[in-house]
Amino acid sequence: MRIAVAGSIATDHLMSFEGRFAEQIIPEQIQQLSLSFLIDELDVRRGGVAANICFGMGAFGLEPVLVGAAGADFEDYRAWLDRHGVDTTSVYISELRHTARFICTTDRDQNQIASFYAGAMAEARNIELKPIADRVGGLDLVLIGADDPDAMVRHSQECRTRAIPFAADPSQQLARMDGEAVRDLIEGAAFLFSNEYEKALAEQKTGWSDAEVLAQVGTRITTLGAKGARIDRRGEPSVHVPAAQVGELVDPTGMGDAFRAGFLAAHAWGLGLERAAQVGNATAVHCLEVDGPQEYRLTAAGLLERLERSYGAEAADEVRPFL
Repeated sequence: MRIAVAGSIATDHLMSFEGRFAEQIIPEQIQQLSLSFLIDELDVRRGGVAANICFGMGAFGLEPVLVGAAGADFEDYRAWLDRHGVDTTSVYISELRHTARFICTTDRDQNQIASFYAGAMAEARNIELKPIADRVGGLDLVLIGADDPDAMVRHSQECRTRAIPFAADPSQQLARMDGEAVRDLIEGAAFLFSNEYEKALAEQKTGWSDAEVLAQVGTRITTLGAKGARIDRRGEPSVHVPAAQVGELVDPTGMGDAFRAGFLAAHAWGLGLERAAQVGNATAVHCLEVDGPQEYRLTAAGLLERLERSYGAEAADEVRPFL
């Protein structure tokens, strides 16, 4: 099964300030604010939802096709993804802008000052899927993740026009999109991914009820954090899939992307929806136990042990032939 993942490609630049922002701000001078902080630590992480999902799928040996826009500074990141089984050939390289990046400084009280530079991501709207599909011999599914909103809508429209099954996964971009764009994105999707808050926000923006959203999509998957995930299909009872057992909780960044990677891997293998969510949950906790969205390591033995411990021997036995 050939799966493309469209969405953001970015790096996170995370800095730690050992002082307190509040102690550096003079209220009477707030209109002329000019501050500089001496930073003790800098952590640069690879990120972006599409790249994170592709990294996880690459760990399962699926060779996902990364669809997104980056800058000329992408080459080191490209080499990392290539080495981890991701097809980066179709990444659009901007001639004018750098790869998107998130820059955040956190003080000792966990207050944050942050900026997001969209950069090349704004040019993702120039990407057409047909040449990508032609290059790889056709696409069986396109996941449309958070990206330039115009790119997201364009991809969903093209998928409908060309009869390519797609999954809608607007996540944090729901806040930027109006109701018409959200409706245009999710109409006809084979899968709709969201967390609980995003589920409610999508319904509010579209004006559609839960039942009306289900009438537009094949399957709705709602991640529930520590409670696992829920699967809804029109005319069928909801299926709740508990979270996988977790060891040390380190960093939740990228958990949702890891869930999608595991879910799509199991779907590509032809497994059922509940089993796919179990594999997604097991992949997500691997990510939770490390610092960074692309720092976890998947092994057949580790994943099977987690599945058996969380969902029983039958779950592990069904997944084993594909690892």
